[in-house]
This record gives sequence, C-alpha cells and structure tokens, in this order.
Amino acid sequence: MATVQDRILIVESDPLISDLIGRQTLQAAGYQVFVVGDANAAIAKAVQLVPDVILANLHLSGLTGKDLLVALNSQNIETPVIMIAPKGAESDVIQTFRLGAADYILWPAREPEIIQVVERTIKQVRERRERERLSKQLQQTNQELQNRVRELTTIFSIGKAVISVTDQSVLFEKILDGAVKVSQADMGWFLMRDEASKLFLLAAQRNLPPTVSARVGQPFDDGVSSLVAMSGELLTLHGDPIRRFKIAALGQSTLIVPVRVQKQVIGLLVLVRRQPVPFNGSEQNLMEAMADYASISLVNSQLFRTVEQRARSSQMLADSAQTREKIMNEVLSSVKRELNPPITSARDALDKITKDPTLRWNPTQRQTLTDLQDALVTLSRTSEAILPLPVGQFQQGGMRVNLNDLIREAVNRYLPFAQHNNVTLVAGLPLDPVMVQGDAALLTQALHGLLSNGIKYCHPGGQVAIRLEVSREGQAHIAVTDAGSGMDPAHTARVFEPRPQVEAPGPRRFGGLGVGLPLVKTIITQQNGSVWAESKLGQGSTFHVLLPIIK
Repeated sequence: MATVQDRILIVESDPLISDLIGRQTLQAAGYQVFVVGDANAAIAKAVQLVPDVILANLHLSGLTGKDLLVALNSQNIETPVIMIAPKGAESDVIQTFRLGAADYILWPAREPEIIQVVERTIKQVRERRERERLSKQLQQTNQELQNRVRELTTIFSIGKAVISVTDQSVLFEKILDGAVKVSQADMGWFLMRDEASKLFLLAAQRNLPPTVSARVGQPFDDGVSSLVAMSGELLTLHGDPIRRFKIAALGQSTLIVPVRVQKQVIGLLVLVRRQPVPFNGSEQNLMEAMADYASISLVNSQLFRTVEQRARSSQMLADSAQTREKIMNEVLSSVKRELNPPITSARDALDKITKDPTLRWNPTQRQTLTDLQDALVTLSRTSEAILPLPVGQFQQGGMRVNLNDLIREAVNRYLPFAQHNNVTLVAGLPLDPVMVQGDAALLTQALHGLLSNGIKYCHPGGQVAIRLEVSREGQAHIAVTDAGSGMDPAHTARVFEPRPQVEAPGPRRFGGLGVGLPLVKTIITQQNGSVWAESKLGQGSTFHVLLPIIK
C-alpha cells in the first residue's frame, strides 16, 4: 500500500508509456509520480528528489537504462531501479541485474503487474530503511551503555580510592582525572581554600597551559569560581555569557561545582571545554557526585590524621582503631548507595535491548552487548559485596550460634554467583544443629570469604562443596572444597598472611565477594577457632575451620 512518502521517478521517453505507468497506474494507486524523458535528466532528478523507486526503460535514447545504472552507482545513489524492457529482451534484463537493478517489468504489462512489482520493491526499501534505523539505534544504545559503564567504572574506582587513599594530592589527582574523562572536558582543575589566607589555591590541574599549571599550590582566580564559592551552587556557562570572565581565555564552556563540608564551600571542581558545548544535566549530576567524593576524601583525610595523632598515645589506641572502622564502614555504605541505582538502571536498559525481538544483531554487535552485560554483572557483584563490618566486634565470646543455619544462609546468598560462573554449589549438613559460641555476623563474614574464594578459583563446570560435621575431638569442623587448579606448598603456607603477595593459579573470573582470607583467619581466631588450607596443584583446594562446640 502506497504512503504519502512513496515517490516514484519514471524515466521514459514514450509519453504514452509514461502516462500509462505513471498517471493511470501508480498515481491512481496513491504514489507520488515524477517523469523525465532521458537518463541525464533522471540523474539530476534523483540527486534532487531522492525517490524511493526509479522505473527506467532499458532502451532509452542516448544513455541507455544500463548507462543510468552505472551513473547512479558512481554517484552513490542507492535508490532501487526497476527496468522496463520489451518481452523477448530477457537476456538484456539479466545483464542489468549484474549492474544493480532491483527488479524488472516486461512490456506491455497490465496495471496489476506494475503495481505488484513496485509494491514489492517499496517493501524491500522500507525493510532496508527499518534495518538501517534499528542498526543506528542499536549503535547509539551501545555507545550510551558503553559510556554508562565507563562512568560507573570511574565512579567505583574513585570510591575505592576514597576509602584507601589518605594523601589529598593523590586523591584530588585521581578524582580530577575521572572528572575530565567522564565529562569529556578538555581541561580541569581543583581549587582548595587555604584556611590561613582564605584564598583558593590551585590544588590539582589537568591539561592547563604551562604558564597556569606551574602555579599549583598558589592562589588562582579564573574570574568566575569566586561567584560559585559565595553562592554555594553549581554554575555552568557557555557561549556569550562566559566571555565576560577571565576563564574565557581557556575555553568557551565551563562547569564549576562546589565542594562542601558541612554546608561550607572549601573547594571547587572546574571543568572547561574549548568549544561552546554545554555540560548537560547528566554530566552535571556526575560532577556533583565527584565533588561529593572530594568532600568525603577531605573528611576522611582529616579523620585519618586525627586517628594517627591519637595512635601516638597507647591509652587512646583502642578508641582510634574503633574510629577507623566506623569511618571505613560509613564510606563503604556511601559508595554502595551511590553505585546500586545507576547499576540497576543500566542493567534494566540493557535487558530491554537484548530482549527486544525486533532487533537484529550481527556478531560484532552481539559480542559488544555480551561484553557490556559482563561488565555490568561484575559491577553489580562488586557493589553487592560491599558489606560493612560490625564495629567493635572483634572480641572473644558472644552468643549461641547455629552453624547449620549460618551455612544455609551463606549458600543461598552465593548460589546465584555460582550459577553465573557455571559452578555447582552444594552443602552437606548434619541433621542435628551444631551450636557454637561466637558472633554470628563475624562468622557469616568468614563463611562468605571461604565460599567467595572457592567459587572464584573453581573451574567452570566444577563443584564447590561446604560440609559441616562434628570431629572426633568434639569440635565443629567446616570444610570448603573447590575443583580449581590448586596451589603449591609455598602458596598454601602463605595464603592466610595479612598481605600475601600470592595469587592462586587458575581462573579468576571476578573479584572477591566476601572478606579476604587473612581476615577470615582473624575472625576465626577471635572466635577461639583455627583455620588452615590443604591443596595440591591440579587437584583443587580445601579450607578447614575448627570451632569449639557448646551444648
């Protein structure tokens, strides 16, 4: 069925034939019809009009229909051409197909035959355009997802740095690198307020001219940041408004985000683009998150300095350690809250695309979507693994704990991760409850660490088994066995060291989901238990835990 967008160009020197095909047949069927008498006029009209279909007589005077096909190809005009040829000229028609003809009509032809051929070709045109539209949409979606993954990866990396890095200069450099990368700015810098002079000093910079970058640690006034410092509100400028300020010498678009601690502006994150391309709402939100990380890092750094000062006094050592645990947990919780919503949003968007039956992917596009899914799964697992440790719970004693229940809960938690990695997770538990005295939360963390380690190094298609039994000595015996590559004796002996420079051989498909093995040992020791590992190269590993049983 014709639509108002369907335009037909007829190239025919015989006015009777062009009138029969054009006015009486196609125009009556609802098509927009345009008629020219020769190939030269057809080429000019095709460039101007961009018709949906061209009907051309094979035996045109001057340039023939074959010449027209060659000329259209040379000008990259992809409009399908239907050749009109007299009956008996089938061999000539076959030659036109080699030159790119889409279909043909043998003349004389009846109106239904003409309409049938045209509609068939129009349908092919529409299908091709729809494929091109879907392909373009898929490419755009892929690019958006890649950008989102890059943003999430950058934010997560900065979040980890906020927890572990106490050197402000190093941390500002890392945050600034991430901000410039994610926002696609040409340059950027951090300004920090000096408490003594109350002036804003250049704390870090990226891609500033040498005359400016040499001023790190000195006062720096770009002409507009002071306004943001006074207002405490984000500011974006581009085009004509920015030309009133000194910052215009560096670029034509800027985003300035305040860094606040307790509602007081103590720093400024400034990003600049050389071209007048404004920073959109999404980029502004991301940069505000970066500024929040900078604020957290400042508070974290100050708190770490306080802890270090207190640690010099043995009397206050316990209090300072507890404070450090509390700070770390608060930061971990903040990072998790920041990561979960965007990860969920990105995964939902990707699921919609991959489940859309109308989309057709080539192998390259399918691999790209698979890579994006894997990246988001890794981010999701890493975010889920951020589990705050209880403050002040590293102590002997505790409550009555049912190990059977703790193991069941741990297995249920890690079953999806095991399935994702093609690993079978099984549990062997006694019928009667095995009771121990300890801290349930800490013992749960230890079980998470052991299961995470087992799944991480287990071969695909293999099995991780956790078993609980009562030993001959009357102790609770937990054994976690994996079907991994195993370790040599040197690795096995050092696997529980606080900072082992050890990496067990074999596949490691994702980061740890629970606490590390050194912390597992610390927890078990604090619960009056013991832990050790047994392993052989090529035969997997078994981690053993013994805990005293209570009646």
